[in-house]
Amino acid sequence: MTASGNGPLAGVRVVELAGIGPGPFAAMLLGDLGADVVRVDRPGGAGLAIDPAYDLTNRNKRSVLIDLKSADGPARVLDLVERADVLIEGFRPGVAERLGVGPDECLARNPRLVYGRMTGWGQQGPLAQRAGHDIDYIALTGTLSMIGSSGEPPTVPANLVGDYAGGALYLVIGVLAALQHARAEGGSGQVVDAAIVDGATHLATMIHGMMAAGGWQDRRGANLLDGGCPFYGTYETADGQYMAVGALEQQFYDQFVELLGIKDDIPARKDFDRWGELRQAVADRFRSRTRAEWTAVFEGTDACVAPVLSLREAPGHPHLAARGTYVDHGGITQPAPAPRFSATPTSVGRGPAQPGADTAEVARDWDVPAIRPQEDR
Repeated sequence: MTASGNGPLAGVRVVELAGIGPGPFAAMLLGDLGADVVRVDRPGGAGLAIDPAYDLTNRNKRSVLIDLKSADGPARVLDLVERADVLIEGFRPGVAERLGVGPDECLARNPRLVYGRMTGWGQQGPLAQRAGHDIDYIALTGTLSMIGSSGEPPTVPANLVGDYAGGALYLVIGVLAALQHARAEGGSGQVVDAAIVDGATHLATMIHGMMAAGGWQDRRGANLLDGGCPFYGTYETADGQYMAVGALEQQFYDQFVELLGIKDDIPARKDFDRWGELRQAVADRFRSRTRAEWTAVFEGTDACVAPVLSLREAPGHPHLAARGTYVDHGGITQPAPAPRFSATPTSVGRGPAQPGADTAEVARDWDVPAIRPQEDR
């Protein structure tokens, strides 16, 4: 039984060298899409004290335990690589090479392998060897500078913008594109260098275009999409909760101010000099009722207003429940695989892989007896 087996990537084999952050998330996504992902865990864990039973980024995978620093560790990994389509690693530049599982060794064993490398700074450049985390990478690219209110420190967007959007998702896009090339006539394997600084920069392409055209100010809370606009932002309600407003287009804005009950008491929408006055009117009105009351007011309309739900509240929303956006597996409520496919549906087939728990199974399925512990051979 493979880790997933469903989805459009069924039959694709992936080796993941255990790490933290975007690498595991990228491998999880490939597993969600049906790939057979084998995670090579190291003795002692990957570095963060997360109970493996709750590490959802290791769902739809299987785990084998190999010490890459042992005498036969690299050879055992290369045995897996020989039978794989993709390898994902998230070490600092040069580490995989020193361990004996770098691109040269892997591609020599398997010329059609897609070798996916996930780092923050990239494989080359002055900062390539420097330690860092999500917040550092998005800080340097200018992305972090856009998020937050004017006059206040930048708001940290968890690790979603750097690790996952700018990192993991770009790695997956690169891996899939390289896999297509490798499987085409005359194609070959190659190295995919996915750096969070590159991806996070690329995410802001539209903003750079707007700035060049004079339509975006290079400061927080002063623009259409960064909270500077009074009809695109969040507002507190009477019970200390929040509503999100995205009434950008005129027809949506008209519904918004009508339902909010301030249509006749506010300055014109395009009177930019009075946006502060408009914002205050919107804020005062929202504070007059609870989130539930305002949710009922805007329900079923095109005013582009939604309640700001917490992570625990979101699975219970009727729309998300109807779509099955969240699933329960192994007693854990978690996001369902995305996106969706009409012919090759995806699913959560296995819970988080426990380090080394699937070694015998993988050794059999991939025909790699050398990965079994010495005492079991």
